[in-house]
Amino acid sequence: MGLFQLLGMLVDLYSFVILARVLMTWVPNLDPDNPIVQFLLRITEPVLEPARRLIPPIGMVDISPIVVMIALRFLATALMRSGGF
Repeated sequence: MGLFQLLGMLVDLYSFVILARVLMTWVPNLDPDNPIVQFLLRITEPVLEPARRLIPPIGMVDISPIVVMIALRFLATALMRSGGF
């Protein structure tokens, strides 16, 4: 496995972390002080916060995670393909 494939896999993994954060918002009465919640917030906010500034919410729906996940999918695909020469 080459470096680009590894980076592509890490980008894919990060997409799943963002998905976990999105799903977390659907859980009622979730303790915001839970260490897992704090971890997900800490590692996803540096990417989602700038995306939120560029992409305003539609009504009460924040679509920035969807846009970020699509962009990450393109990045992961490009990385995996570039490592395959």
